[in-house]
Amino acid sequence: MKTKPLDFLSLLLMIIGALNWGLIGFFQFDLVATLFGGMNSWLSRIIYALVGLAGLYGLSLFGRIDEEKLPETE
Repeated sequence: MKTKPLDFLSLLLMIIGALNWGLIGFFQFDLVATLFGGMNSWLSRIIYALVGLAGLYGLSLFGRIDEEKLPETE
């Protein structure tokens, strides 16, 4: 499978989002808000929006799974 730069970037953003949600769930600690000036700062909101868009883009991976040529087993 040939990896596209957009696929790599979206995967990276999805991992960041998953780690942030894990920290929120386990420790009530929002890393993105801490690093970028609070939950309502414009920079934090941009990061949250990019993570959300990456998640939506990640949905397209389900449509591409069947397109891959997998070796058939007999």
